[in-house]
Amino acid sequence: MNETAKTEYGWNPDIPQALHAKLKEDLKTAMRTKNTQVRDTIRQIMAEFPRLTVPLTLESGKKTTRLKTAEEITDDDILGIIQGLVKSEKTVLEAKKEATSEYLEILNGYLPKMANREEIIAWIKNNIDFSQYKNRMQAMGTIMKHFGKQVDGRQVNQILKDWS
Repeated sequence: MNETAKTEYGWNPDIPQALHAKLKEDLKTAMRTKNTQVRDTIRQIMAEFPRLTVPLTLESGKKTTRLKTAEEITDDDILGIIQGLVKSEKTVLEAKKEATSEYLEILNGYLPKMANREEIIAWIKNNIDFSQYKNRMQAMGTIMKHFGKQVDGRQVNQILKDWS
């Protein structure tokens, strides 16, 4: 992927614009510039929006769901979709024995910078008192709540297992 495409498309939490609005803007730009790879990637992300639902309880007591409106879709909802697509693409690339793809690079452009192992360990040392927990794994919820979508749960799990 060329360098201009990397800077032209993408998102991070420091941008004052919502991710949903940024995706729409980037889709328009990609269509105008005839960048089919970016266009198709953003369309793939947006095609997952109907999976975002809100639980409802009807007057009869029956539980159901309805689709989220565009205003109800949060950045975290979209980041969850993108992370799912990244995970799926990595599985496909692993099967093909390839390292990366342009599709994966575009998806990663919309994800926030992931916290590295050292950052996670430093935060745990400064903020977690393991004496409050029966075992170290119980601290995982607190850690995941703090970092949110910026860490992979498997990585946190491994750090806690390796903790000495």
